Amino acid sequence: MPIAAIAGIFVAGIVFWGGFNTVMEATNKMEFCVGCHEMNDYLYSEYEGTVHDVNRSGVGAACADCHVPKDWTHKMIRKIQASREVWGKITGTISTPEKFDAKRLHLAQREWNRMKKTDSRECRNCHGFDSMMPEFQQPRARQQHLNAMETGQTCIDCHKGIAHKDLRDRADGDYLEALEAPNPAFIREVPQAYLDSLAFITAKEAEEAEVAKAAKQAERDAIQTHIEEAVAAARAEDAASAAGAAADTTTTTTASTSAGGAVAADVDWSAVATADLTLFYPGQASFEWVQNGKTHGGARPLTKGGDACSTCHAKELETIGNKIVAGGDLEPTPIPGKRGTIDATLQATHDDANIYIRLQWPDAGHHPAPFVEGGKMDPDNQIKVAMMIAGTGIEMGEQVGCWASCHADNSYMPFDPGAEAIGANADVAARLGATTTITKYLSESRSDVEISGKGGKPQGGWDKLKSATDIDQYLADGTFLDLLRVNADGSSSNGYLLESRTVNDGEMAAEASLSGGIWTVVFSRPLNSGAPGDVPLEAGKTYTVGFAIHDDYAAARFHHVTLNTSLALDDAAATINVTKQ
Repeated sequence: MPIAAIAGIFVAGIVFWGGFNTVMEATNKMEFCVGCHEMNDYLYSEYEGTVHDVNRSGVGAACADCHVPKDWTHKMIRKIQASREVWGKITGTISTPEKFDAKRLHLAQREWNRMKKTDSRECRNCHGFDSMMPEFQQPRARQQHLNAMETGQTCIDCHKGIAHKDLRDRADGDYLEALEAPNPAFIREVPQAYLDSLAFITAKEAEEAEVAKAAKQAERDAIQTHIEEAVAAARAEDAASAAGAAADTTTTTTASTSAGGAVAADVDWSAVATADLTLFYPGQASFEWVQNGKTHGGARPLTKGGDACSTCHAKELETIGNKIVAGGDLEPTPIPGKRGTIDATLQATHDDANIYIRLQWPDAGHHPAPFVEGGKMDPDNQIKVAMMIAGTGIEMGEQVGCWASCHADNSYMPFDPGAEAIGANADVAARLGATTTITKYLSESRSDVEISGKGGKPQGGWDKLKSATDIDQYLADGTFLDLLRVNADGSSSNGYLLESRTVNDGEMAAEASLSGGIWTVVFSRPLNSGAPGDVPLEAGKTYTVGFAIHDDYAAARFHHVTLNTSLALDDAAATINVTKQ
């Protein structure tokens, strides 16, 4: 060919390629993407103001950064696939808000599937595990990112709805189960820099926790001194005149706070170490709720990965409690003014025969429940305290503790069957001793418990009670929650949770008092009574326990609870180390 022709073809090729590439890049610009009203009105409006639009660093992500691959081959494939969107525009498949809303789950799932297939390739253009520093992340994020690297999960498994409306709750549970399952091909080595940063922040937070604990202890000591001085002054008064109407009706005992009192007469509580407990308000978050991936993002780590509730949530209880108590999906009937968390201190000691526990927390005054006449759900008890000790063979018992007994069909829960339905199932009602409400129970006592609620099925399984023979065998095998309860007047009950809440008249002693704005509850029980429904407490074993406080005349689910907590005799590794007196 003539040289001029070759040169012309070469120049034409450059011009063509330059023009083609310019057009391709132009279709990646935000202005192009939102040029049609469907994208501008429905999606861009959702994107505006999100962290991918504006943030403190000024690094934003436009449409193409998330939806178009960077490398040429995959970019061309994606552009060809996008031609379907042109047809959709011509035919008006999403031309109205109603049409778009009907189609958007399908569109979202198509993107989720693409991102899952590519190990969230576009996400990783900006976000890389190699660059993550756990010291700048929240505790839950640190753990989940570590889990992702070790088990083979990818960004889109957790991070849906971060730039547009979250449609996860519309998706089918089985679809989500398959989509979010770990892919062994995505397993990657944890970077040493990540491990170093994790070790640094863990040590730093542990040091800060010790400082905070010392400050709290100093505050508690000051309060205890004030209370003891007040008690001493009260005792100095004439006993006859002090017994008049001026007596504080909420104080059920005036024992010294350092002396053992009537229940633990030989215990010097000033010599017993304290454990700080944060009890938070759970609302209607049932055992079914925490296992359901559509409602709880941590369902897979809990049910498949073996994580405990405390693995993700131990350091965010204040945030969780305050959010739930304010009202929302998990609290349809909020109580104005009710606190989201209770900061309590616990001391535990034992002798050769008994365990002694003292729980203290500040009173918060009265905030009437608007849905109860008089504002007090349990007018006879300003407070109630419960301790549960997990036995053996309970599904996820070590991971969730007492949460294993909280079901969606209990009293005041979303699927509370009500008196009419309970009465219609006379045989089960008679065995449970139920008339108007269903108490807590263990899943092991039911033949079936509905978790997902597919097809409108009520969650829970109150009426799927197993045979009495099966229940008796569970009790004999130790599959139950040992339950100790103390009321505001110091009365108490010892029982267990299995098919229902059962009081077995097990040996127990307790006292309760309110003095100086601090509630003090002390109770004891034998280490090993041998009675059915009592978990024997033995040295060398670690037990999962849970505590609940009903304050402000509350009842049923309107309490504050702990996450799974470990307890052991003379073992400093346990959260609650029950030392010998």
